[in-house]
Parts: sequence; C-alpha cells; structure tokens
Amino acid sequence: MNIRYFAGRTILVTGASAGIGYEFARQLAPAVSTMLLVARRNERLEALESELKAINPKLRLFSRSLDLRNHDELERFCDWLVQSDLAVDFLINNAGLGDHGPFLDSEWERISDMLQVNIQAVTYLTFRTLPLIRKTGRGVILNVSSIASFLPLPNNAVYAATKAYVTSFSEAIRAELRSSNVSVTTLCPGPVPTEYLSLATRSGDHQSHTAPDYFIVPVREVVRQGLEAVAKDRARVVPGAIVNFAMRIIGVVPMFIKRRVYDARLAPKTRAPREASR
Repeated sequence: MNIRYFAGRTILVTGASAGIGYEFARQLAPAVSTMLLVARRNERLEALESELKAINPKLRLFSRSLDLRNHDELERFCDWLVQSDLAVDFLINNAGLGDHGPFLDSEWERISDMLQVNIQAVTYLTFRTLPLIRKTGRGVILNVSSIASFLPLPNNAVYAATKAYVTSFSEAIRAELRSSNVSVTTLCPGPVPTEYLSLATRSGDHQSHTAPDYFIVPVREVVRQGLEAVAKDRARVVPGAIVNFAMRIIGVVPMFIKRRVYDARLAPKTRAPREASR
C-alpha cells in the first residue's frame, strides 16, 4: 500500500476506540496531518491518542466522546465540525452494531440502536460532511459494510439488512459523485477477530459463532486492503482471497436455492412441524 497517498489529509474516523477503527487510526497516523477520532469510550480514545502521538509526534489530534445512538449528540458534533476550520477530506464511517439471534427474541432497544448507528448515523454524518469534503478538492469516503450485506442472514436479519443499506447507499452516492472530486469505497469484511462478536452476542447465547480459521482475516490485513482500495479508487473490496472467492460464488447462487439452505439449517430448531394434511 502506498501510504503517501494519505499524506497531509484530515481524516475523521468513527468507532475509533477498538477493532477496525482503531487499526485505521494506527495505520494512517504516520502519513496524515490531522485526525478526528470519534467513539463512545473516552478512556480508550485517550489511550489511542497517546499511542498515535508516539507514532507521529507532529500529528494534529482531536477526539470526541460521542454516542452515535443519540442523534442530538451527533447533530451537535456535526455543527461543531462545520463551524471549525478543519478541512475534512477523508471520512471513514466505521462504527457499527450487531445482534445475533432470532429476530422475534431480540429486544427493541438493540434493534433500534442498530438502525440508528448502522443506517441513520452513517447517512447523516455523510450528509453533513460531504459539502466539507467536496471543498477540499480530493475527497474520499470509506464506508465499512460487511459480507452480510450481500444476502439475507437468518439470526442476523436486522444487522444484514442494515449493512445491505450501507453497501447500496455507498454504490449510489459513488455513482452520483463520479464527476466530482469525491471518491467512495465500500469495505466489506468477513469474520474479523475483534470484540464486535462478543458485543453482538446476546447474554445466555452459548452457541458458537466462530468461523473456520481459514475464513478469518486479521484486522491489520482488513484495514490494509481497505486503504489500498481507497488509494486505487476501487468501488468495493472484500478482504481475504478465500472470503472474496466464497462471496463471488454465493453471489451467483439463485435465491430459491439459498432459501432451501436456510430451511434445512433452521427448520428443525425454529419452525413448528406442519399439521398433517386432511
């Protein structure tokens, strides 16, 4: 990856306190001039700031403890950003929430939080920052989606649907902005060893959600491939050769076959037996 492509940029990263967002900050720190870090956990942001300063003492850092589930907080942050002199030219919409388990057994608060963070916050932050990004003359938006966006996922119904929105939204605004100075890339990782899974797993759920080792891509490689795709102005990237190949195959499988697979996997556990015909 040519890190020099990001030299001198002003970057805004959401969900920066852990996982993929944290790694984006680490890999970009040597090159960029200014970085805005957004996350809920202020103590982690402070620790990350110290680490980034050690990597690049000249780095200009701003961090905001912000709960993206709260639209009023997000609106106030965007107002501050617009009024500041920070010429943001690279937005990384990374923050996201998940929930594993049957839709019917979920809690509305978890569902509402996913809709707010995965859809509304991504859309609103893009809407508010896009005018700033266009002014810079070399703008970039990187939206972190998921391979879950490519197909409906029982027991991940709302999460997969929100990520389908992110992927579709990203492709659409990319097309709209092709004649401008803004590039849009969608990062669609598969299983990544971060704390996301533990946060998405419901209390009392003892089922294993671990993917095979050969399907897991390290977070460092996910971020590297994401940044490489941005530098090459690619529309979409699925990190990991095996994951990428698998999703290409799944993409051409007819939906009626996928439905049969879902039925075979879920019917014994979640569907009541049909009454005998009379």
